[in-house]
Amino acid sequence: MKDREIQQLITRFSGTRENQQKAIFSTLFIAGNRLQTLFDSHIPEISLKQFMLLSIVRQSPEQLTFTQLGDMLGCSRQNIKKLADVLEKKGFITIRQSPSAARAMYLCPAEKAEEYFQNEFSVYQEELRYLFERYTDEEVQQLFRLMMKLYDGIENLQDKVMDKIEDNTRDKSAGKEMERK
Repeated sequence: MKDREIQQLITRFSGTRENQQKAIFSTLFIAGNRLQTLFDSHIPEISLKQFMLLSIVRQSPEQLTFTQLGDMLGCSRQNIKKLADVLEKKGFITIRQSPSAARAMYLCPAEKAEEYFQNEFSVYQEELRYLFERYTDEEVQQLFRLMMKLYDGIENLQDKVMDKIEDNTRDKSAGKEMERK
Protein backbone atom coordinates (compact mmCIF):
# COMPACT_ATOMS: atom_id res chain seq x y z
CA MET A 1 0.00 0.00 0.00
CA LYS A 2 1.10 3.49 -0.63
CA ASP A 3 1.47 5.98 2.22
CA ARG A 4 -1.55 7.99 1.07
CA GLU A 5 -3.78 4.91 0.99
CA ILE A 6 -2.63 3.90 4.46
CA GLN A 7 -3.33 7.38 5.81
CA GLN A 8 -6.83 7.27 4.29
CA LEU A 9 -7.51 3.93 5.99
CA ILE A 10 -6.19 5.21 9.32
CA THR A 11 -8.43 8.27 9.10
CA ARG A 12 -11.42 6.16 8.08
CA PHE A 13 -11.06 3.69 10.95
CA SER A 14 -9.80 5.93 13.75
CA GLY A 15 -13.15 7.38 14.82
CA THR A 16 -14.61 4.72 17.11
CA ARG A 17 -13.45 1.78 19.19
CA GLU A 18 -15.51 -0.58 17.01
CA ASN A 19 -13.85 0.72 13.83
CA GLN A 20 -10.43 0.50 15.46
CA GLN A 21 -11.10 -3.12 16.47
CA LYS A 22 -12.11 -3.94 12.88
CA ALA A 23 -8.98 -2.24 11.57
CA ILE A 24 -6.72 -4.09 14.03
CA PHE A 25 -8.28 -7.45 13.15
CA SER A 26 -7.96 -6.78 9.41
CA THR A 27 -4.41 -5.55 9.84
CA LEU A 28 -3.38 -8.71 11.68
CA PHE A 29 -4.71 -10.87 8.87
CA ILE A 30 -3.23 -8.74 6.08
CA ALA A 31 0.11 -8.29 7.87
CA GLY A 32 0.37 -12.04 8.43
CA ASN A 33 -0.21 -12.73 4.75
CA ARG A 34 2.23 -10.06 3.63
CA LEU A 35 4.92 -11.25 6.03
CA GLN A 36 4.48 -14.84 4.91
CA THR A 37 4.80 -13.83 1.26
CA LEU A 38 7.90 -11.70 1.95
CA PHE A 39 9.67 -14.32 4.07
CA ASP A 40 8.73 -17.19 1.74
CA SER A 41 10.48 -15.34 -1.08
CA HIS A 42 13.61 -14.58 0.99
CA ILE A 43 14.18 -17.58 3.25
CA PRO A 44 16.06 -20.23 1.28
CA GLU A 45 14.80 -23.85 1.00
CA ILE A 46 11.81 -23.73 3.35
CA SER A 47 8.60 -21.74 3.81
CA LEU A 48 8.01 -19.43 6.75
CA LYS A 49 5.59 -21.95 8.30
CA GLN A 50 8.16 -24.71 7.94
CA PHE A 51 10.79 -22.39 9.40
CA MET A 52 8.59 -21.60 12.42
CA LEU A 53 7.92 -25.30 13.04
CA LEU A 54 11.60 -26.15 12.69
CA SER A 55 12.55 -23.31 15.06
CA ILE A 56 10.16 -24.53 17.75
CA VAL A 57 11.29 -28.14 17.39
CA ARG A 58 14.93 -27.08 17.54
CA GLN A 59 14.53 -24.81 20.57
CA SER A 60 12.19 -26.98 22.62
CA PRO A 61 13.82 -28.62 25.65
CA GLU A 62 11.40 -31.54 25.35
CA GLN A 63 10.00 -33.61 22.50
CA LEU A 64 6.66 -32.20 21.39
CA THR A 65 3.87 -34.15 19.73
CA PHE A 66 2.09 -33.01 16.57
CA THR A 67 -0.86 -31.95 18.73
CA GLN A 68 1.33 -29.89 21.07
CA LEU A 69 3.07 -28.25 18.12
CA GLY A 70 -0.30 -27.49 16.52
CA ASP A 71 -1.47 -25.83 19.72
CA MET A 72 1.70 -23.73 19.84
CA LEU A 73 1.49 -22.65 16.19
CA GLY A 74 -2.28 -22.20 16.21
CA CYS A 75 -3.09 -24.89 13.66
CA SER A 76 -4.28 -28.46 13.52
CA ARG A 77 -2.32 -31.62 14.12
CA GLN A 78 -2.91 -32.47 10.45
CA ASN A 79 -1.27 -29.20 9.33
CA ILE A 80 1.75 -29.99 11.49
CA LYS A 81 1.92 -33.45 9.92
CA LYS A 82 1.94 -31.93 6.41
CA LEU A 83 4.67 -29.44 7.33
CA ALA A 84 6.67 -32.18 9.07
CA ASP A 85 6.41 -34.52 6.09
CA VAL A 86 7.90 -31.86 3.81
CA LEU A 87 10.66 -31.05 6.31
CA GLU A 88 11.45 -34.76 6.67
CA LYS A 89 11.67 -35.21 2.88
CA LYS A 90 14.07 -32.26 2.74
CA GLY A 91 16.19 -33.85 5.48
CA PHE A 92 15.61 -31.24 8.20
CA ILE A 93 13.86 -33.49 10.73
CA THR A 94 13.01 -37.07 11.52
CA ILE A 95 9.55 -38.13 12.66
CA ARG A 96 9.55 -40.65 15.49
CA GLN A 97 6.98 -42.49 17.53
CA SER A 98 6.78 -41.45 21.15
CA PRO A 99 8.04 -44.10 23.56
CA SER A 100 5.40 -43.10 26.11
CA ALA A 101 2.31 -42.99 23.85
CA ALA A 102 1.81 -45.46 21.02
CA ARG A 103 -0.18 -43.08 18.80
CA ALA A 104 1.85 -39.93 19.48
CA MET A 105 4.53 -38.82 17.06
CA TYR A 106 7.23 -36.25 17.70
CA LEU A 107 9.86 -34.44 15.63
CA CYS A 108 13.62 -34.45 16.02
CA PRO A 109 15.86 -31.94 14.29
CA ALA A 110 18.35 -33.55 11.91
CA GLU A 111 21.94 -32.45 11.32
CA LYS A 112 20.76 -30.49 8.27
CA ALA A 113 18.57 -28.34 10.55
CA GLU A 114 21.57 -27.41 12.69
CA GLU A 115 23.62 -26.58 9.58
CA TYR A 116 20.72 -24.56 8.19
CA PHE A 117 20.43 -22.44 11.32
CA GLN A 118 24.19 -21.91 11.49
CA ASN A 119 24.45 -20.90 7.82
CA GLU A 120 21.08 -19.42 6.78
CA PHE A 121 19.60 -18.05 10.01
CA SER A 122 21.38 -14.75 9.44
CA VAL A 123 19.05 -14.10 6.46
CA TYR A 124 16.04 -14.43 8.77
CA GLN A 125 17.64 -12.24 11.44
CA GLU A 126 18.45 -9.56 8.88
CA GLU A 127 14.85 -9.59 7.65
CA LEU A 128 13.65 -9.14 11.25
CA ARG A 129 16.01 -6.22 11.74
CA TYR A 130 14.56 -4.55 8.63
CA LEU A 131 11.02 -5.18 9.87
CA PHE A 132 11.62 -3.43 13.19
CA GLU A 133 14.35 -0.90 12.35
CA ARG A 134 11.87 2.00 12.40
CA TYR A 135 10.79 1.21 15.95
CA THR A 136 12.41 2.58 19.07
CA ASP A 137 13.31 0.14 21.85
CA GLU A 138 10.35 1.47 23.83
CA GLU A 139 7.97 0.89 20.90
CA VAL A 140 9.22 -2.69 20.47
CA GLN A 141 8.63 -3.33 24.20
CA GLN A 142 5.16 -1.82 23.99
CA LEU A 143 4.26 -3.82 20.89
CA PHE A 144 5.58 -6.97 22.55
CA ARG A 145 3.38 -6.37 25.61
CA LEU A 146 0.34 -5.69 23.43
CA MET A 147 0.93 -8.79 21.31
CA MET A 148 1.18 -10.90 24.47
CA LYS A 149 -2.08 -9.33 25.62
CA LEU A 150 -3.59 -10.23 22.25
CA TYR A 151 -2.97 -13.88 23.15
CA ASP A 152 -5.17 -13.33 26.21
CA GLY A 153 -7.86 -11.93 23.93
CA ILE A 154 -7.59 -14.96 21.65
CA GLU A 155 -7.90 -17.29 24.67
CA ASN A 156 -10.97 -15.35 25.80
CA LEU A 157 -12.50 -15.64 22.31
CA GLN A 158 -11.79 -19.38 22.25
CA ASP A 159 -13.49 -19.80 25.62
CA LYS A 160 -16.57 -17.85 24.47
CA VAL A 161 -16.81 -19.83 21.22
CA MET A 162 -16.51 -23.13 23.10
CA ASP A 163 -19.18 -21.98 25.57
CA LYS A 164 -21.54 -21.21 22.66
CA ILE A 165 -20.87 -24.59 21.07
CA GLU A 166 -21.56 -26.34 24.37
CA ASP A 167 -24.75 -24.29 24.87
CA ASN A 168 -25.95 -25.14 21.35
CA THR A 169 -25.21 -28.83 21.90
CA ARG A 170 -27.15 -28.81 25.17
CA ASP A 171 -30.05 -26.94 23.53
CA LYS A 172 -30.19 -29.47 20.67
CA SER A 173 -30.06 -32.39 23.10
CA ALA A 174 -32.82 -30.86 25.19
CA GLY A 175 -34.89 -30.26 22.04
CA LYS A 176 -34.52 -33.89 20.93
CA GLU A 177 -35.44 -35.05 24.43
CA MET A 178 -38.60 -32.92 24.30
CA GLU A 179 -39.51 -34.41 20.90
CA ARG A 180 -39.25 -37.95 22.27
CA LYS A 181 -41.68 -37.16 25.11
